[in-house]
Amino acid sequence: MAMKKEGPELAERSSSNPNKPHRHTLSPFSVCSPKLSLYIFSACATLFVILHIQTLQTDQNPTSSSWSLKHQWQRVTNTTTTTTTIATMAEKLRQAVTFLPLKDLRYTGPAALQGHTWFMSSMSDKQDEEGGVQYQQFPSPSSHGRLLCLKGRDNHDGPWNSYALALPEPYNYDNIWHGLSAVVPFISWHIKSSCAVPDRWVLYYWGEIRARMEVWLGSLMEATFSEAPRVEVFDDVEEGRAVCFEKAVVMRHNEGGMSREKRLEVYDLLRCKARLYCNVSLDEENYKSTHSVTKRIGVTLFMRTGPRSFKNETAVIGIFERECAKVDGCRLMVAYSNNLTFCDQVRVMSLTDILVSPHGAQLTNMFLMNRNSSVMEFFPKGWLKLAGVGQYVFHWMAGWSGMRHEGAWHDPDGDTRQYGEDDHRFMSIYKDGKIGHNETYFAEWTRNVIDEVKTRKIEEAKMGTPSSNGCSCN
Repeated sequence: MAMKKEGPELAERSSSNPNKPHRHTLSPFSVCSPKLSLYIFSACATLFVILHIQTLQTDQNPTSSSWSLKHQWQRVTNTTTTTTTIATMAEKLRQAVTFLPLKDLRYTGPAALQGHTWFMSSMSDKQDEEGGVQYQQFPSPSSHGRLLCLKGRDNHDGPWNSYALALPEPYNYDNIWHGLSAVVPFISWHIKSSCAVPDRWVLYYWGEIRARMEVWLGSLMEATFSEAPRVEVFDDVEEGRAVCFEKAVVMRHNEGGMSREKRLEVYDLLRCKARLYCNVSLDEENYKSTHSVTKRIGVTLFMRTGPRSFKNETAVIGIFERECAKVDGCRLMVAYSNNLTFCDQVRVMSLTDILVSPHGAQLTNMFLMNRNSSVMEFFPKGWLKLAGVGQYVFHWMAGWSGMRHEGAWHDPDGDTRQYGEDDHRFMSIYKDGKIGHNETYFAEWTRNVIDEVKTRKIEEAKMGTPSSNGCSCN
């Protein structure tokens, strides 16, 4: 709009009165005339520029003392830019350091399910083989040798944290299931990369930086890498300044895109490293010395307190005690996940063949059992109809880690007077409800699972168990 207004304004200045005829008058130039001086200066300047351009176009001798200056001047004055110059400039623009938000709000909704991800959305993942882990590595050929740079340490609003790629130049998670699912792809990369060990971790949740791992997960990573994870939060970096990494690996996906074979490989390594770290082999050997392989069956009730705990723990424990007592070599343990250290949990799981527990994060420990161990899961009322796919995560995890999910029991009893069973508001009330019991069903279910485990152990003993040569990354 501003340019449109300037046109009439200039026209009025050039002809303030269009009806008045122009008067052409002749006046001789005097030696002191200012107009004559201006004309002479303009003519001399024009002649100088024309001759200078001609000289620059014809004098191409690189040995000339004025070649460098002339060449620089020609780049400014030459109006015909070559295709090579354009390509060079375009390449420099492509390589320019441009910071983008770590959290791309365009892909936080349904678009995230259409091949996009909100985290570092401008980048493409690498997958070395079908079913393998998806990741990014910097520097690499796909990044054209550029380093990953991060800026910002906002722990509340992800879009305020940003990332960029730059050419190398001189420069001075609290839920344990979610946390484990996020690091499994990195462990897979660790195995395929000659057991490379991270110098530091940078953790983001929805683009918001996180200062620590949950204690259980941190202990597992310490066991895996033989050193405590160093979580970087950029406290010593001046606000607004960027940080570039000489080498970086970025995982934007959890284990969902990995093949079962790759997941089994990861869980085998984690199990092996955790047992070495906690020195649980002595506990296993003591137990093996008193029971034959075929008769040894460990049943563990892994209890919760508060949400999703059993209403009558005494009755539930009694059912499993009676069924376990009927089988020679069966041993029942009752443990509470909230008062066990990481190594306590590793020890309990190493002696467990059948894990009995309500739905909850404590079931993440299942991969610490031997392969082909069994899991029995329990839910409060309301989960079966209204919980969605979240109720199946430990069923999936059992398959991913080489365990057997023996089914789930959903409590059919509960108060539905406030909302109907098909009303989603019902789930908000009973999500963390307590679990009842059915003595007849529990007893029969337990008896069947123990029999299956006993039969499986006999078959495995006949086939012979291959000796272990230690963890894959020692």
